[in-house]
Amino acid sequence: MQRDLVEAARDGDHEAFEVLASAAGDRLYRFAWLVLGDSHQAEDAVQDAIVRAWQGLPELRDPERWEAWLHRLIVNACADQGRLRMRQSVEVRMVRLEPAARDDVHLVDDHDQLDRGFRKLKPGQRAAVVLHFYLGLSVPEVADALGVPVGTAKSRIHYAVDAMRAALEADERTPIATTGGLTQ
Repeated sequence: MQRDLVEAARDGDHEAFEVLASAAGDRLYRFAWLVLGDSHQAEDAVQDAIVRAWQGLPELRDPERWEAWLHRLIVNACADQGRLRMRQSVEVRMVRLEPAARDDVHLVDDHDQLDRGFRKLKPGQRAAVVLHFYLGLSVPEVADALGVPVGTAKSRIHYAVDAMRAALEADERTPIATTGGLTQ
């Protein structure tokens, strides 16, 4: 059925494309939000990927490749958003957090540690981790979505996991208090 929708959309059927875009929207947003960490930029990346899909659909030769092609478009749109963010000034927003229940304290701490480790990853590693662990793509599918060889995808996932592990281990170490050499 998806192949028929892709072929119809490729021939200019707006309704078929709307069905395809709607079906992929949540998945694309989750990916973009995980990679970019900002809901507004994630929305912009998804919109950009969908527009690119509509514009480039006539050139898609194999309708069976729709999903992989769409993944590559969202990866590229996220990369563009990341570059745009680097050029823009830093925006500081105050966020009011509700106090966590006592049982949730460790969960929040674990989430914060993972998030800090995730933010330290290179964009290519971040994209590979999201595609593999969050979206459940196999390593060959990750490679296809990123447009890299399978070995490169494996390497990015491997080094990302190592980097996350190192960041978590560094967080667990307690800092040594220094006195600055002053005694009283």
